[in-house]
Amino acid sequence: MAIRPVLIAPDPRLKTVSTPVEKVDGEVRKLIDDMLESMYAADGIGLAAVQVGVPKRIIVMDLAQKEGKNEPRVFVNPVITWASEELVTFEEGCLSVPEIWDEVERPAHIRAEYLDRDGKKQVLKADGLLATCLQHEMDHLEGVLFIDHLSRLKRSMALKKLAKAKKLKETA
Repeated sequence: MAIRPVLIAPDPRLKTVSTPVEKVDGEVRKLIDDMLESMYAADGIGLAAVQVGVPKRIIVMDLAQKEGKNEPRVFVNPVITWASEELVTFEEGCLSVPEIWDEVERPAHIRAEYLDRDGKKQVLKADGLLATCLQHEMDHLEGVLFIDHLSRLKRSMALKKLAKAKKLKETA
């Protein structure tokens, strides 16, 4: 396993639409393991492959790691098959948009189909943080960042803050 660097906005590679995985094989599982290690190293709860520069439809997630537990989940080629009309607002952050947090409104309940790390088809009904996180990570697969859901003004302020932080880091 290897820790891969997480791309930071406004890196144009984050806007790439990811392609489906043809087959879950050893190479894909190696990428999944690297993604999990990278996500844990960055103290995140979710990561899409495109965030480490690989535009494939793969997501890793571990909502329990904040409590010191290890319950990794893998979603290959995920598709939302149903979303509720009821919406819920969560404060979201992103490893590719560090230190920026804002509220995003999304469907409260979803149903999704995906392949697990063994290539077996799975169906998931989700709500709460799991539904929000999966939708957030699936946005990455379409080249969408959570700040793209914000008003033009808030998005502009977030990007300026990122640029300033990058400049400070480069001069340090």
